[in-house]
Amino acid sequence: MTSKKLVNSVAGCADDALAGLVACNPSLQLLQGHRVALRSDLDSLKGRVALLSGGGSGHEPAHAVGTLLIVKNYTGDRLNFGLAREQARAEGIPVEMVVVGDDSAFTVLKKAGRRGLCGTVLIHKVAGALAEAGVGLEEITDRVSVVAKAMGTLGVSLSSCSVPGSKPTFELSADEVELGLGIHGEAGVRRIKMATANEIVALMLDHMTSSSNASHVPVPPGSSVVLMVNNLGGLSFLELGIIADAAVCSLEGRGVKIARALVGTFMSALEMPGVSLTLLLVDEPLLKLIDAETTASAWPNVAKVWVTGRKRSRAAPTEPLAAPDSTTAAGEASKQMVLVLEWVCTTLLGLEEHLNALDRAAGDGDCGTTHSRAARAIQGWLKEGPPPASPAQLLSKLSFLLLEKMGGSSGALYGLFLTAAAQPLKAKTDLPAWSAAMDAGLEAMQKYGKAAPGDRTMLDSLWAAGQELQAWKSPGANMLQILTKAVKSAEAAAEATKNMEPGAGRASYISSARLDQPDPGAVAAAAILRAILEVLQSQGA
Repeated sequence: MTSKKLVNSVAGCADDALAGLVACNPSLQLLQGHRVALRSDLDSLKGRVALLSGGGSGHEPAHAVGTLLIVKNYTGDRLNFGLAREQARAEGIPVEMVVVGDDSAFTVLKKAGRRGLCGTVLIHKVAGALAEAGVGLEEITDRVSVVAKAMGTLGVSLSSCSVPGSKPTFELSADEVELGLGIHGEAGVRRIKMATANEIVALMLDHMTSSSNASHVPVPPGSSVVLMVNNLGGLSFLELGIIADAAVCSLEGRGVKIARALVGTFMSALEMPGVSLTLLLVDEPLLKLIDAETTASAWPNVAKVWVTGRKRSRAAPTEPLAAPDSTTAAGEASKQMVLVLEWVCTTLLGLEEHLNALDRAAGDGDCGTTHSRAARAIQGWLKEGPPPASPAQLLSKLSFLLLEKMGGSSGALYGLFLTAAAQPLKAKTDLPAWSAAMDAGLEAMQKYGKAAPGDRTMLDSLWAAGQELQAWKSPGANMLQILTKAVKSAEAAAEATKNMEPGAGRASYISSARLDQPDPGAVAAAAILRAILEVLQSQGA
């Protein structure tokens, strides 16, 4: 079965894509009757070396615009550009050609040589900078030929791509990754088992720099390189960032100094979900050419500073330390709070799969995962030492922890709730103050989350509990009796969400006909309240 593509026609997709590139980029023009894009200011560039590069469509935005022919080492590219060169020479036009082969996949060199991959883009950049500076054709040819020999590229992919109108070019099982593939959908040199980003990047760098590999790029400790992390077309930005970090850390761990790190889509293979790493050995003169100003829209606007040696983090502002409270009551309260938090964490971890299942009906199925992430963050925090005895400080600390570690809208909502709830507890910690804390938290959630009771969100559970906790404001109120009623009301409210029309949150975008299960956020909130009650009952609070 052919893959779905958003094109007008298979035959016209290259022309349409080229037209879109030129339509949105005033610095480019189409050469009428040809699939060629030219600089709009071409008439003002007399006397400079022209750069021509190209190849098949599907590798956008790789092919530079610029008579030096820059050719990726593939048979079709060499034949077509070779023909153009011979025709031009027959007309007396001085033309040179540089064939780029930066592929570091093959341990034994093939007769055809190394394939031209993403490193070709760096040759475009260097040659373009030299041409813009007025350097002659012969010198540009010589210099970029040297540069082309000082780099290597290796790709890895999670699955294949598919040419418009065709089926995927190869098949991978769910636990396989293709290593050392080209940019035309052809399979690589071998298949490896799926692993973490760090492990795959380490394997890639090992392969492409090993002296036992005939196509390796020699990068001994102390070398200076430009690193290019290239999206082959279908990798998410999230994954690309993770791989970039892994590559930087791995290279620096090997004693390699990274002058620049270029991350983005430079030479794609249609929608292939994969990445290639390019290493170019550089010195300062070459680095100046890489840094030269350009109007190429796809070239990243990176700072002209070294990656290695730059401070990448700074200490967070330290929180003021509370005065230690050594009273017996404070110590007992702290122990009780640890028990409460531990049981809440255990409860949420046990509910992970159930909450995820509920969330798949209305969201992205990660509600349980998000709450488990919060639980593990709290467990890790408790291992560092006892929590603050002050309820206000405790809730404030929890709010920061969840905002940082929990993620998602749930993390933000809990963070808002706890931050607001902490305020009334700064002056007093009696039952009326705890009821006021609940009121403050609910108010903050409604103000910023825009949900109201009955909108089928976590607020429904908390709101129901909050109404019962109003009784804490009455003199002589029984804490556990009222809390028990509050928990039962929260659980009933959570169950009732299955019959509600969603009015806020992600579920509001889903047809109510598909929502026949309770809201996972409401279920989680009720479970947290139940866990708190169970510990306090066991302690006879």
